[in-house]
Amino acid sequence: MSTAILTGPPVAGSPLEADLRTLGFDVRTADDPASVAELVAGAPAQERIAVVDPRFVGHLHALRLALTDPRFPAAAVPGALTAQPEARPALARAVGRIPVGAGTAHLTDVLTETLTESLDRDAVGLHRVELGSLVATVALTPAQREEARQAVEAVDGEAVRLRTAVKSRDGFFTTFCISPYSRYLARWCARRGLTPNQVTTASLLTALIAAGCAATGTRGGFVAAGFLLLFSFVLDCTDGQLARYSLQYSTLGAWLDATFDRAKEYAYYAGLALGAARGGDDVWALALGAMVLQTCRHVVDFSFNEANHDATANTSPTAALSDKLDSVGWTVWARRMIVLPIGERWAMIAVLTALTTPRIVFYALLVGCALAACYTTAGRVLRSLTRRARRTDRAARALADLADSGPLAELIAGRARGRGRTGSYLAPVMAFLSAAVILVWVIFEDDPASWLTVGVAVCSALLAGAAVSRPLKGALDWLVPPLFRVGEYTTILVLAARSDAPGALPAAFGLVAAVAYHHYDTVYRIRGGTGAPPRWLVRATGGAEGRILVVTVLAAALSPSGFTIALTALAVVLALLVLIESIRFWVSSQAPAVHDEGEPA
Repeated sequence: MSTAILTGPPVAGSPLEADLRTLGFDVRTADDPASVAELVAGAPAQERIAVVDPRFVGHLHALRLALTDPRFPAAAVPGALTAQPEARPALARAVGRIPVGAGTAHLTDVLTETLTESLDRDAVGLHRVELGSLVATVALTPAQREEARQAVEAVDGEAVRLRTAVKSRDGFFTTFCISPYSRYLARWCARRGLTPNQVTTASLLTALIAAGCAATGTRGGFVAAGFLLLFSFVLDCTDGQLARYSLQYSTLGAWLDATFDRAKEYAYYAGLALGAARGGDDVWALALGAMVLQTCRHVVDFSFNEANHDATANTSPTAALSDKLDSVGWTVWARRMIVLPIGERWAMIAVLTALTTPRIVFYALLVGCALAACYTTAGRVLRSLTRRARRTDRAARALADLADSGPLAELIAGRARGRGRTGSYLAPVMAFLSAAVILVWVIFEDDPASWLTVGVAVCSALLAGAAVSRPLKGALDWLVPPLFRVGEYTTILVLAARSDAPGALPAAFGLVAAVAYHHYDTVYRIRGGTGAPPRWLVRATGGAEGRILVVTVLAAALSPSGFTIALTALAVVLALLVLIESIRFWVSSQAPAVHDEGEPA
């Protein structure tokens, strides 16, 4: 139970007290700032405190947005404000600063506004709710009260609540084929007490059942898998809409939503590969290739966004052209569809699964994702080359964390530090050469499972160390992490594929999945403002260059069957290591509540 303090006697006939109790508040009354201060000080430390003007007139949902949203330490609308435990000291100070005596009536007559302005000056992270068509006001006279009531009645607050439960920016398929009805499913869930985490878990279970159906290798199984995958996506949209509809945001929910999408999609790839194998068609290389391509696309998105998150003078002619195109209706949807976002991608996978074969599904997926990757990456390179942005130390740190450099690259970078100029193209060139050297060798060498490959991997590590030897503040330095991912993931894929050992590719699939999870986990920690995973974890996993070196040593030292066993063991060890640390972090009190409104494709 939270406490709501009315700053004066209730207004006769006002539903305000009932509305506050509906929102879970214990309503108290205070006649002056001293009484407010006493109630604030006397409430349990873990409670949320709301201060509400009894003359408030507005929609219930306006109050809900201001007083119950857990993402903000303090929030306000005209006539109402709230402070969570971390902002309560600032609220107590604000109340204590209000003078008493002659000439101060204007401060206490609209006490909530006085306190709101004070909290805003204290920089406690006060969130001023954007009301849109919702009404929230303080009616000082009967005429104003009647006018405000009419304004409330003129706007359907529940319709606004439903509409705003949907992301403001989403893909074409999601916007027009899913959200028109999934928002009502979200409301149905809210009215039955279901939580977003429960819906997220149901979406995961549905996708895993879909993967199991695909793994049967039968036409009936493929048809069922397609339908279940689409239903899983409906639930995936519903969980976020439920969170926005009922304001049930949580740290655990943010983590589940962020990671389960990838788990669902990649588990489905594995199910398709298993189903194809039952029919005598080995498509594990295609499945792993699809996972590599999709993950690398995301790393491009993450790196570019982090590099430019807080850059100054961050403009370019290319960005201006992009904004201009976004002002033309049809180009908005065309540009959103061409990047093959999750809605379009899952719809394509589901339909092709039901109607064709896993091989065709993966061919279409690889071609579509490759075209999307070329489009987005080329656009971002052009933006980076034409803008004159000054990137911050925070951006450089984020890119270094995303690079996931291990002990070997750190040692090399330390020896090379001071050489080269920050802001040049040295870092992306070295990262490109690091990936190109190892990939060209393992692809074109007659026998890549040799000790010569280990030597090439060492050269690749030297180049990787040189790439991160200076702060990553150059125009194209955001390319360093995705280039490292391409080098690492593709090396594992090619070595497994060329080993000709039964089970090598499924083992490589598991290994890349474990490493990709570690990289996604790093992204969401950085987005939450808590920084990358601890250095001991990065060192324990070897870093990108260390894992490449380990895999090449295993390929050279072991027989094909032994290589498969070693890849499997490595995948299990890394998965346990990163999962245990990730779960520990995300269920801890230090974890951020990250709620993205625009997930990457």
